[in-house]
Amino acid sequence: MGLFILRRSFVMIITAICLTYIVFFLTNLYPNLEKLAKTQGNFRMSDEAVTSWLTKEGYLQPLPVKYGQWLGVLPGWTLDTDTGVTGRCFKGALNADEAGAAKSFCGILQGDWGSSTVFQDDVSRIIGIRLGLTGKLMFWVLVLMIPSALLVGVLAGMNEGSKTDRTLSTFSIITTATPEYVSGVIFIAIFTSSAVGLKWFKGTATSAMADANFNNFFLPVLTISLYGMGYIARMTRASMAEVMTAQYIRTARLKGVKFSNVVLKHALRNALIAPFTVIMLQIPWLLNGVVIVETLFNYKGFGWALVQAASNNDIELLLGISVVSVVVVLLTQLISDIGYVYLNPRIRIS
Repeated sequence: MGLFILRRSFVMIITAICLTYIVFFLTNLYPNLEKLAKTQGNFRMSDEAVTSWLTKEGYLQPLPVKYGQWLGVLPGWTLDTDTGVTGRCFKGALNADEAGAAKSFCGILQGDWGSSTVFQDDVSRIIGIRLGLTGKLMFWVLVLMIPSALLVGVLAGMNEGSKTDRTLSTFSIITTATPEYVSGVIFIAIFTSSAVGLKWFKGTATSAMADANFNNFFLPVLTISLYGMGYIARMTRASMAEVMTAQYIRTARLKGVKFSNVVLKHALRNALIAPFTVIMLQIPWLLNGVVIVETLFNYKGFGWALVQAASNNDIELLLGISVVSVVVVLLTQLISDIGYVYLNPRIRIS
């Protein structure tokens, strides 16, 4: 197991480098850099002025060099100007002695994620705050979604072909086929709009960032949970229906084992192997797929920050968000593979 984790970790590092390099390449295309220069300077800047600004900020270096500096494996750039020495690793202009004493490496590996041009704050601090807010949302979504989906899937699989199975399967298909922005708008119109008159939920998701309660937090949680619930329920139903027809299940029932014990102790563990992967895949989806819901309910979490960074061409924040997203996806894949072994001892790692 240790060797397997070590090999997978090495593959994860290579994958992360490749993916972040692709994102770095796309965000550092010249049209994006030109837009950034004009946003930070003047929209009427001439081409010469844009080139001068990009040169002073180190954006016109070769792409592999910039990527290495961003990672922190290459020393940051420095530039001699009329006011002193400027560089990536320090703010403002310094004299030659001060610049020589300053740190040379300042990238992701050193904990320096850059500064956001939109929020005028450190990228690491912005991501930490927004990721914490989305983490709170994800936690309650998982608390509601996973038990509900497993219950629906198990009940449908135990009663394959019955009216209960058809009803629960239809419910799962409807929840999966309804996009979040549709169900979110419907919930807002029914439960919060004054036009309908119900007004069951008077709070807003914006207020939930500081003080989450049932009134201001339930609708975004329900909106995300319903969409992801159908995938898990359908996979659980298929696995449960297959397991319930297995020979060892029939033998256990013929020996007089209680049906509840047959389901909980024998069938459920094997039936959860396939849904376990779907559940783990929900975590990166929740991290990046909540963009619509957070924007719809004005909940300023990780997805909201991604929208703000993309719409305002905030390159450093986009790169920081991409790093977090890649790491989360790769880690969930590793956990999923490890979980296979514990759920099904017949799986061996060669």
